[in-house]
Amino acid sequence: MLTKEQIAQRIAKELKNGYYVNLGIGIPTLVANYVPEGIEVVFQSENGMLGMGPFPYEGEEDPDVINAGKQTVTVLPGGVFFDSSTSFSMIRGRHVHLTVLGAMEVSEKGDIANWKIPGKMVKGMGGAMDLVASAENIIVAMMHTDKKGNSKLLKECTLPITGVRCVKKIVTNLAVLDVTERGFELRELAPGVSVDDVKKATEGTLIVEGDIPVMQF
Repeated sequence: MLTKEQIAQRIAKELKNGYYVNLGIGIPTLVANYVPEGIEVVFQSENGMLGMGPFPYEGEEDPDVINAGKQTVTVLPGGVFFDSSTSFSMIRGRHVHLTVLGAMEVSEKGDIANWKIPGKMVKGMGGAMDLVASAENIIVAMMHTDKKGNSKLLKECTLPITGVRCVKKIVTNLAVLDVTERGFELRELAPGVSVDDVKKATEGTLIVEGDIPVMQF
C-alpha cells in the first residue's frame, strides 16, 4: 500500500504545465513537494497566497507564511499575498484549473463528504464548498478504508455531503480510480496490491476492464 507521500507523488503526475492548482489540507498539501521536472504550475492557497512552494526545511520555517491548514510553507519567486475576498474570487471565477482535496467518503456518483463527522469537533467547512462548486477538475487524495477497515468509497455517502457529482479521479493507498457514470473505474494498482484487494476494500460499484497496470512514480 502507498504512503501519504506516495499518494501525493502519484497525483503530481496529473499536473500540467501552466495549471493553477488549489491544494486542500491533509495529503493534498504534499503534492507541492513532487512537481515533475519541466512542469511549471502555480499553487493557490485559499487563505490568500499564490505561488506557494514546498514545505520548508526544518529550521527555515517562517511562522507568518502558512497554507490553509496552518502549516508553514515556502513562497516561490513572484509569489503574492492577498485578502480572502480576492482568493475566493479566483476560486468562484473558475480561474483554478485543478483542485486536490482530501475526503472522508466519496460515492460512486462522485459525491464528496470531507468536512464534518456529526458529534465531533471540527474547525469548519473552510473553502471546501466553494472549491467543489466551482472547480471543473477535482482529484481526491484519501485512504481507501478507515482505521477499522471499512470502505470509504461507497454507493452513497453517509456523512454530510460537501459537493454532489463533482469528483473526477481518486488516488488512494490502494489504487487510482476514475469516477464514471457506471461507478468507480479501476485504472491503476499500487505496487503489491491485487484487483481482489481493491474489490474487498470498495463498497461502491467497481468496474474492472482488461489488465490493470501498476502505478509508476
